[in-house]
Amino acid sequence: MAVRGTILLVDDEKEIIKLMEIYFVNEGYSLLRASDGLEALDLLERHPVDLIIMDVMMPRMDGIAACMRIRETRELPIILLSAKSQDIDKIAGLSIGADDYVTKPFNPLELVARVKSQLRRYKQFGRPDIRDEAQIEIDDLVINTATHKVTADGEEIKLTPREFAILRLLAVNRGIVLSMDKIYQEVWNEPFMESKNTVMVHIRKLREKIEKDPQAPRYIKTVWGIGYKIDPD
Repeated sequence: MAVRGTILLVDDEKEIIKLMEIYFVNEGYSLLRASDGLEALDLLERHPVDLIIMDVMMPRMDGIAACMRIRETRELPIILLSAKSQDIDKIAGLSIGADDYVTKPFNPLELVARVKSQLRRYKQFGRPDIRDEAQIEIDDLVINTATHKVTADGEEIKLTPREFAILRLLAVNRGIVLSMDKIYQEVWNEPFMESKNTVMVHIRKLREKIEKDPQAPRYIKTVWGIGYKIDPD
């Protein structure tokens, strides 16, 4: 079986690691293992990794701190695992750069499905796509779909793959209002399951990165009761 990609598993619970190993090895993935955030950062420096599954509560360096460190230099998909199931915990995880949040105990088959979805979206939006025009320009916002480079007012903006996917989706539909369920279905590639908070968190993070004043956005506009659009003044 051909290797489908390399996943970094980060969890201090050996039983959880072993459980994930069974399913991901069976699916043809190569695996790296770490028991805390510091080990994960070290492995990232020494090995190519396509996706990270990381627990939140760990010794030495927890998943939140590690995710923030990783996002300073890397854009690969990150799925956080946590026993905390409150919406505020999920929003916190997504706000610091995670692409997905899975609550323990989890269904291993669902986790595998989420990984496949993340990698599929990353390959589609986070890497060169020759089917698209190389560059989209909206006033001072420049989106290069070949290099995944975004600049606003001449300053390069670092986006996660999911943030880039949302921005690109809005940009190619300039002036068209896209509902939150449409954005979720297109970017997450799965049915919209009351996931308004997820879309809103990513839109907020996007605005914080590309807008001079996120409270009075120039590019990403809210159309109350409907959704979002890119339509600069």
